[in-house]
Amino acid sequence: MFSPPQDLIEQKWRMNMKKLPLCFLVILSLSNAFAQTDLSGKVIVFPRQSQDSYVTLIPHLEKPLKAFTVCLKFYTDVTRAYSLFSFATQALDNEILLYHERDSSNFSLLVGNTGAMFQVPEAAFAPRHFCASWESESGIAELWVDGKPMVRKALQRGYVVQNQAKIILGQDQDSFGGTFDEKQSLVGDIGDIFMWDFALSPGEVNSVYLGEAFSPNVLDWTKLKFEQKGYVVIKPKLWI
Repeated sequence: MFSPPQDLIEQKWRMNMKKLPLCFLVILSLSNAFAQTDLSGKVIVFPRQSQDSYVTLIPHLEKPLKAFTVCLKFYTDVTRAYSLFSFATQALDNEILLYHERDSSNFSLLVGNTGAMFQVPEAAFAPRHFCASWESESGIAELWVDGKPMVRKALQRGYVVQNQAKIILGQDQDSFGGTFDEKQSLVGDIGDIFMWDFALSPGEVNSVYLGEAFSPNVLDWTKLKFEQKGYVVIKPKLWI
């Protein structure tokens, strides 16, 4: 039986050892790709209109939804159309969408590509807090703005929001994970994003507005998993 010379064995061993740090770096990079990050006190900034800058959020919970609540805070001086929260599946690009309508103070909440429009009173130039909720059983959609409820609307009674979605901030998905229009992109700050798989009660919405978010099980700003693409910056938030 042939045995390789000892010096050849040692040479191969040294070569393998040199490769180990690179392997460890690759493993470490993969393990941290969707690491949880506490973004308390911070915001995601989209500093300019674009077609290629966005953030993908990775939910903690993936299942069909018969109800949900999404809360967030944003700061923008854009008056054209823009997307605040885009949740798309392979079947529907607007499975869930919170969207500012062009040249108006109206915001739309879409579920299953069907929308309900809310007339939101204009306010002084300042960050705004939104909570949008929906439940399949009643078909009731709600939008709370700065702790105040807008008029309830009927939306997709009996529908079920499908899972395996792409959740994107900064852009409106016109296809699964893509087909962005820069004239629908968000320019400004967004943060304090939380999502639950049920409709919050009025008291619970008020608690979130006051900064007392509790056990969000789909998206949690204090334990966020996300990916950045393009010109996106994480900065301290400008509001208290």
